[in-house]
Amino acid sequence: MAGMERETDKRADGGKRVGEVARATGLTVRTLHYYDEIGLLVPSDRSEAGYRLYSATDLERLYRILRLRKIGMTLEDIGHALDDADWHLAAALGRHLDQLDRQLAVGHRLRQGLATIANTLSASKTPSTQEFLAVLEEMTMVDSTVQRRIPGLVYADIEAAYTYLIEVFRLEPGRLDRDEHGTVVHGEVTAGDGVIWLHRVAPEFGLDSPLHTGVETAGLSVLVDDVDAHYLHVKACGATIVHELADMPYGVREYDVRDLENRLWSFMTPTS
Repeated sequence: MAGMERETDKRADGGKRVGEVARATGLTVRTLHYYDEIGLLVPSDRSEAGYRLYSATDLERLYRILRLRKIGMTLEDIGHALDDADWHLAAALGRHLDQLDRQLAVGHRLRQGLATIANTLSASKTPSTQEFLAVLEEMTMVDSTVQRRIPGLVYADIEAAYTYLIEVFRLEPGRLDRDEHGTVVHGEVTAGDGVIWLHRVAPEFGLDSPLHTGVETAGLSVLVDDVDAHYLHVKACGATIVHELADMPYGVREYDVRDLENRLWSFMTPTS
């Protein structure tokens, strides 16, 4: 009995409920629930009322998850990194380094171009048109005011769409914002390297869902690690497959599917 009392005291003192963890990290409760469902972060204990309780070890694991997310790793890769003793971080770091190398290369080319023009001017000569053009091109890449693309998709039921995109299409969960009545008015999911906003139907801006209009003017294409496995999962969930999985002449293996509001998505993996 004394041992049970000590265990209860320890759990009450050290275990943090999901709401506390969500507030501390800025994650949504739904995101933490999703991490639990996919086995990425399973709380060590539960209260007598059934609430998830996170131990210090759980919070350390969450810290590692968030750190790995910062360098662009997918949840699947993070799971391998944390649980597979034979998995190494080198490949993920290599991808991150490649990205940084590309950014540094642009800066280096810009510096070289500026130095060339400066040397030309110091010799009392006039820089060529091509030299100025090269510098202007690199400046555009370095100093572009465009920082990020965020596609926005209009849904009649944002909350249902959010759940569908996560559970069926396996996109990663983000924030959900509700109004004073509890209705979801904004949602976010992540597809690989970018976030997608889920927008409400807004007739005042001419925004509507294909569910209502019967037509759409845009679709989304998403690269996945294993399109065959993705296809089997989506099909097993009962989604409407528009074009079956096939190798395409433009170097990808892909299929097309509609979501719950009839919007077209393409999922693919490069074949070359």
